[in-house]
Amino acid sequence: MKKLSALMGATALVACGTAALADGHEVERGRDGQLNIIYWQAPSTLNPYLSGGTKEVESASLVLESLGRFSDTGELLPWLAAEIPTVENGGVSEDLTSITWTLKDGVMWSDGTPLTANDAVFTWQYCTAEGGGCAQASYFDGVESVEAVDDQTIKITFDAPKPFPYTALVGAESPIIQAAQFADCMGAAAPTCVDANFGPIGTGPFVVTDFKANDVVQFSANENFRVDGQPAFETVLFKGGGDAAAAARSVLETGEFDYAWNLQIDPTVLSDMESAGLGTVVAAFATSVERLHLNQTNPSADLGDLRATAEGGAHPFLTNRTIGQAMSMAIDRGLLVEIGYGAGGQPTCNVLPGPAVYASTANDACLTQDVAGANALLDEAGIVDSDGDGIREFEGTPLIVSYQTSTNAVRQDTQALVKQWWSEIGIQAELRNIDASVFFGGDPASPDTFQKFFADVEMYTNNFAGVDPEAYMANWACKEWPSPESQWQGSNMQRFCDPAYDALIDELASTAGIDARAEIVKQMNDMLMASYSIIPLVHRGNPSAHANTLGGVKMSDWDSELWNIAEWYRTE
Repeated sequence: MKKLSALMGATALVACGTAALADGHEVERGRDGQLNIIYWQAPSTLNPYLSGGTKEVESASLVLESLGRFSDTGELLPWLAAEIPTVENGGVSEDLTSITWTLKDGVMWSDGTPLTANDAVFTWQYCTAEGGGCAQASYFDGVESVEAVDDQTIKITFDAPKPFPYTALVGAESPIIQAAQFADCMGAAAPTCVDANFGPIGTGPFVVTDFKANDVVQFSANENFRVDGQPAFETVLFKGGGDAAAAARSVLETGEFDYAWNLQIDPTVLSDMESAGLGTVVAAFATSVERLHLNQTNPSADLGDLRATAEGGAHPFLTNRTIGQAMSMAIDRGLLVEIGYGAGGQPTCNVLPGPAVYASTANDACLTQDVAGANALLDEAGIVDSDGDGIREFEGTPLIVSYQTSTNAVRQDTQALVKQWWSEIGIQAELRNIDASVFFGGDPASPDTFQKFFADVEMYTNNFAGVDPEAYMANWACKEWPSPESQWQGSNMQRFCDPAYDALIDELASTAGIDARAEIVKQMNDMLMASYSIIPLVHRGNPSAHANTLGGVKMSDWDSELWNIAEWYRTE
């Protein structure tokens, strides 16, 4: 392993905790030397409450921790807490207005002082202090109070029932900071506490030894970390700068670094780099889905002001589920991933592909392209090409669709392939791409926005923040149709409407417990999929790369990408 000695400052050796393996051998903390990480966007602070940037949140996550963290599958795990509070175990009140967390025994700050509930109370006060400009204030939305019941017990009370109470002090963006260190940094004073912001004391596996804003951070193993034998690395060099391609080369071709983040480059180029044999491209997947929306209203310009509105009437044929199903069956999602996304994509049949607990398996048939089956389905329904021009008709209307998306090379490649596959089942597509600033702009005067949807089919990606999909799944409520009355704002782009779906939205809003909520969410996803008003294509991920000599990496897109860095180790 290259040591990058030119970039290393003097770092102190740490006392090595030890742990016993199953074979009786002991492993030492810091046994694997230095870990070299490159984030080509360099962090400017190590206080995530002063920046919502990924680079700041993730670099800080080596030091600062929260009560619960989200794994690579989106599972909520106890971190500084002894267990995840639920209604069943008494940690969440029956009326859903409070949650009580119990800290693990013996957790120490890196300076050797104990973590207590008072630190959690202080963190809430810090982020909500007047004039503080806390970047993560939304995590404390609805929090009425945070109190220390005793040194180990934290009670968070909400101003209304909160079926998903795992926001405040949960995840990498809402960690606990040390009250003693930040006591004089409240409100407007927060950004002036340079020493604390650049070198926070934490409970995590590493401590900051040197910080150069917008350049490099050096860490060493935390001798007071609660897990014996972790972290395996004695020091970490966290380098910023350059670009995604250079970062990829530094792991995959030169071996100078062990881990490179956010490699959004041509998948063919990335694959060529990977073929050098020094590293592996990995991707973290959350909820981003590239999908097709099939307009359920009539977008014909002949309707004037009524086009794409409820008053203008239903679409001439895209409300027919057989047609939508055939359009979905004709698509080779695996090929779309191969040519456009590489390791950064997976075929999907769900508009909600994760977290895993919410992901339905009921729609997996779409993973296999079936052009012959699609043709047979349409034939059986009597939707045929009656005049021999290669285009089927439905009740006298030829199946010709206008298909729009934003201007983007990958999307135009996808359009071309989908057009070809649809032609093989007797559906003609007329392609159009629109500058992204216009397409996603929301200008109510423009006819080209994705909200107005003056086309038959449109394609884009959407997702949601966090891991609970309640607000996201409510996007398809009947009331969420964009319309002239709402200045064409709204989230239900394809104008889906089903009172049974709206009833599930209400049921989800009043249901506690992840398992119970998951069953409702799966029903909602499956109802949308059965409508064929949405056709999911690609579950989009965030590609990074790690050296083949680096073990234990489990990327998460639900939390810090580096959420389990304490478990990383050198394989050779």
